[in-house]
Amino acid sequence: MSLRKICLPSGWYPQTADAVARFLVKISGESPSEESALAAVAPHAGWCYSGVIAAKALLSLKKDVDTVVVIGGHLPGDMRPLMAEEDAVETPLGEMPMDKEFRISLGYSLDCLPDRYADNSVEVQLPMVRYFFPEAKLLWLRLPADTYSFEAGKEIARIAEKLGRRLVVLGSTDLTHYGENYGYSPRGRGEKALAWVRDINDAGFIATVKAGNPQAILDRAEEDRSACSAGAVLGVLGFVQSVTRESGVPAAELLAYGTSAGVNPGEGEVPDSFVGYGAFCWR
Repeated sequence: MSLRKICLPSGWYPQTADAVARFLVKISGESPSEESALAAVAPHAGWCYSGVIAAKALLSLKKDVDTVVVIGGHLPGDMRPLMAEEDAVETPLGEMPMDKEFRISLGYSLDCLPDRYADNSVEVQLPMVRYFFPEAKLLWLRLPADTYSFEAGKEIARIAEKLGRRLVVLGSTDLTHYGENYGYSPRGRGEKALAWVRDINDAGFIATVKAGNPQAILDRAEEDRSACSAGAVLGVLGFVQSVTRESGVPAAELLAYGTSAGVNPGEGEVPDSFVGYGAFCWR
């Protein structure tokens, strides 16, 4: 059996089952959620920055499923989708099996390449997926920032119906990467910069996701640099539209929002560089 080992170094998420459980039990108690969502989007920074927000996305998802599809990103529009081809993935809570039949069908349909890269956009979600879905299988997919990814989401729904799979889909993206670390500082530094990211740049992307227009989401992410993995969001939208059989995409619910600038509020000053995070779901 082939096993995809943990690639991210210590610090991204807890490294033991007990530590993962302590983190998530606390959030589950503080943030009760109606577990009815078909799909969600979560941020993918280290858990100390965005773990609470990501957990709210996971908590919203219905739990009686066979397979969890996690869609990551970090791919430009001219790339083919990437899919993990191992039989299972390693997590601090033990191995999680891949849905091999689903993977083969979808990989063939989407003409995927094997994902052999170390990338946080999927891996950082896996301890939460394993914790909240202990009996489910996994499908690991990364989609490019292209309208093609909206059609890929529809294909996920089609193959799920064909195979009789009950599944949920989790997309993965962070929002604005601001500051010197990211080469993007259009509003200088300090409180003014943070307010612009929070109230204008990230708020604009959030409104576009709620509206559910795939091309507008791509345009906003590229022009405003307000999301790093827009293809993952489009994959979720395509899936939701197909499953609900609506002419348009049902409205997204914003579950939580924050930035890494608020992680250490006692420090007083807004850091030179920070990132925005949002959690959405579709019911």
